Amino acid sequence: MPNSFTFDHCGPMARSVEDCVILLQALAGLDPADAGSIEQEIPDYRAALAAGIKGLKIGVLRHYWEEDVPAHEDHQRALEEAIGVFANLGANLEDCRSRPVRDFFDVKVVIAETELFAIHQDDLIARPGDFGRDFLGRVLPACLFQSIDYVQALREHRRLIAAIKPLYAKYDLLLTCGLGPAPRLTAFRTKNFWQGANVCTPSNVTRNPVLMLPCGFSGTGLPMGLQLIGHPFGDRAVLRAGHAYQSATDWHTRRPNLVPGKPQPALNASGNEPGVPEIDAATQSHVETMARRAGLKLNERQWAILFETAPFAIAMVERVRRSRDRAEEPSLVFRFTDRAGG
Repeated sequence: MPNSFTFDHCGPMARSVEDCVILLQALAGLDPADAGSIEQEIPDYRAALAAGIKGLKIGVLRHYWEEDVPAHEDHQRALEEAIGVFANLGANLEDCRSRPVRDFFDVKVVIAETELFAIHQDDLIARPGDFGRDFLGRVLPACLFQSIDYVQALREHRRLIAAIKPLYAKYDLLLTCGLGPAPRLTAFRTKNFWQGANVCTPSNVTRNPVLMLPCGFSGTGLPMGLQLIGHPFGDRAVLRAGHAYQSATDWHTRRPNLVPGKPQPALNASGNEPGVPEIDAATQSHVETMARRAGLKLNERQWAILFETAPFAIAMVERVRRSRDRAEEPSLVFRFTDRAGG
C-alpha cells in the first residue's frame, strides 16, 4: 500500500549489518514495476565489509542531537562513546552542519501527507470511522494544504538536496543520532508528530542510504541508536563502517530480558483522545471550510482530531512559503543528458 509516492522506499532490517547485506544483495536491482527504481550496477556488498574504515572521513552532525532535537542524556553519552569507537578504528571525524532538522521535516510532511490524503481521499470521504485515531490525526490536516503549498514544498525539497551536496565532497560518511529511549505508550500523543521533528527525516528527504545501528541502552534498559549516512548509491561505505562498528561492539547481540508467563502491563491509551480544541474562531472557520471543500463529512470526535493538529499544519506551510524565483523548479523535475554532457 503506498504511503508517499515521493518518499516511499524499502530496505532490509536485521540484527547485524552482515545480515542486512545479505538481504540487500537479494533486494537490490531494477524493478520495472517500480517507478522509483533505477537501473544501476549492483556491487558485491558483502565483499566490501572486510575493508575496515581506517582513513575514512566522517562528518558528525552533532547539532541534530544537541540543538535541533535534544537527546536524552543517556543517548548523548552513548553517541560520544560511539564517536570514540570510530576514532579508535582509524576514522577521521569532525563536526559539521546541515540545514536544521525542522526544515527537512516541514518539507517532508507537507509533501508526504498531501500524497497520503490523495491516496485515501475516497475512503476518508465515504468511511472516515474505519480509520484509526492516530492515522486520522496525521492525514486529516493535509486537507489544509493547497496546491501552492505542495509545489513550494517540492521547490524547497530541491534546495535541501542541493544544500547537502557540499558535505558529500568533504566527507565519505556522515554520523548522527538515531532514535533514543522510547517513551511509554501511555505518554504517546498524535499531536507530537506535528509539534516536533524527526532525526530520521533529513536522509529520507535527501534520498541517502542510511544505516541505523544500536549504540547502547538507557538507564532503564531501552535501546538507543545512531545513524550512518552515505552519499547517494554509497551503500557500500555505509555498510562497511557499520560492520566495523559492530565488530568492535556488542550492542547488536544483546536481547531484552523477557520472562515467560509474566503478565503484560496494562495499557490505557485514553490520554491520546483529543481534548477541547485550542483554536480561535477564525482558524476554526478556515479549517471547516477547507475540510468540506475536500469532501470530508466528520463527526464530532473527528472534527476534534482535526482541530487539535490543524494549527501545527498551518504553521508548517507558513514556514515552507519562502520567497522564490518564478523559474525555480521543484524536485520532481529532472533532465536526461547524454554521456558527452549535452
